Amino acid sequence: MLRCHCERSSYGLPIVTPNHSGNARMKHNVTLIVASLLSLLLTIVHLTQDVMYKAEGAVKYPIPVVIFAVWLYGTLMLSDRIWGYVIMLLGGLIGAAMIIVHSRGGVVSPSGGFFFVWTLFALSTTGWFTAILSACGIWTTLRSRRPTLPAR
Repeated sequence: MLRCHCERSSYGLPIVTPNHSGNARMKHNVTLIVASLLSLLLTIVHLTQDVMYKAEGAVKYPIPVVIFAVWLYGTLMLSDRIWGYVIMLLGGLIGAAMIIVHSRGGVVSPSGGFFFVWTLFALSTTGWFTAILSACGIWTTLRSRRPTLPAR
């Protein structure tokens, strides 16, 4: 059985050091939470840029705010549950898809264009990372719920 000794880093995040050989699941969860929060932040920055450039469909303010609130709740309050993993997976896929949505030949103006493109690359990267970690979390959670066969 894996027993972990949890300490807090200078940033307040838990540091897990396993006492026996094994997988430190808490460390994986912290990485997923940080990646999901970073994807959320970059998505908000990107949507703000879309609103400033007056992109089509970006001016429907209440809809993204509700999506961001659900994403934030799933990341912070449900991070160790299956629904939290699903919410973070969907959020990661939304972030990863932004570069695909904007790759349809949209022209970026020179004023602020570098930061816009940089945000797209960073958002897509963190989005895919979040989606992959969430999928691993879903897989691990579902496998741990499977009943084991009794030994004969």
